[in-house]
Amino acid sequence: QDKSTKMTEFWLISAPGEKTCQQTWEKLHAATTKHNNLSTNSKFNIPDLKVGTLDVLVGLSDELAKLDAFVESVVKKVAQYMADVLEDSKDKVQENLLANGAILLKFIVQDYLSSKGRLNFYSSSLDTVPFLFIFKGVNQIDNDLKARASAYNNLKGNLQNLERKNAGSLLTRSLADIVKKEDFVLDSEYLVTLLVIVPKLNYNDWVKQYETLAEMVVPRSSNVLFEDQDSYLCNVTLFRKAVDDFKHKAREYKFMVRDFQYNEEEMKADKEEMNRLSTDKKKQFGPLVRWLKVNFSEAFIAWIHVKALRVFVESVLRYGLPVNFQAMLLQPNKKTMKKLREVLYELYKHLDSSAAAIIDATMDIPGLNLSQQEYYPYVYYKIDCNLLEFK
Repeated sequence: QDKSTKMTEFWLISAPGEKTCQQTWEKLHAATTKHNNLSTNSKFNIPDLKVGTLDVLVGLSDELAKLDAFVESVVKKVAQYMADVLEDSKDKVQENLLANGAILLKFIVQDYLSSKGRLNFYSSSLDTVPFLFIFKGVNQIDNDLKARASAYNNLKGNLQNLERKNAGSLLTRSLADIVKKEDFVLDSEYLVTLLVIVPKLNYNDWVKQYETLAEMVVPRSSNVLFEDQDSYLCNVTLFRKAVDDFKHKAREYKFMVRDFQYNEEEMKADKEEMNRLSTDKKKQFGPLVRWLKVNFSEAFIAWIHVKALRVFVESVLRYGLPVNFQAMLLQPNKKTMKKLREVLYELYKHLDSSAAAIIDATMDIPGLNLSQQEYYPYVYYKIDCNLLEFK
């Protein structure tokens, strides 16, 4: 399939059976292929459901519209979170978003029916179809997703905070990986080692000046311990009583004394926390991606079933009893969508004169955009799989 013209948008439509449903299908297929393949078509066979009263159908129509919107929102959320979790491997998102192990387009076109046993309400009468069953299942996915995403995002956030602490400027970043015990004079009653951030531009001044910035600086006690783009981190040892004086003087030369106490336990704890979070994140990643894959598939399959039920209910409401209609799945070509709409309109305008009037009006009256409500003389629902494409 040529990606540039193929849409991952489907139009699920239905029209009344002519003498037979096969004729309805052939007529549509001929009309859309006659004009230079406006769409790729397939039959979308919906098993017969036992129909209750008209009132029940009208009620179901409303329920299903709400259910459709809800299930679609969960499908989108799971897909989007898959993209978030895969972070740098966004190109892997598509291969993880499958329905019943098939790519989505193939599932909608070919495999939708074979999965019906999983929601085996097709043997039921329409007023007992367990919408609650679909809602409960998808609602469970939604709740689980919130809990799992919250736990994983917390972990990720804590790790990012620590990583930020380990990056950043020498004034603020963690020094756990930088300084060693031997860089300091420890446990001395009189002497103390300070850490000073020296801009690279001023480093020569530092070498010349540091021993005389205050009294009682230990000669040749300064070494460069680390550098980043702009600065060196240096140590210097002096008598405790000269510290205030030294800090004050250092500031005049743009040497910043960093407030730091060498504490091995604390630094070890920092390192361990980082390793723990990093290991935890790796451990949770695999199971989370697997969970997202399985539940994306579940939610997507449920969504296509809801679409099928909507087509069934709407077709009976529009075309009446006995049940006699053909549902068809069209995958429009991007460049000829407008033409496809016109062909369908010509084919089916006789079905509903009021819809025809609306459509004629929208074509003639600028500013009156009723077509946004997507009401056509034929039953029409869109299945938009673009929501699953991440650039």
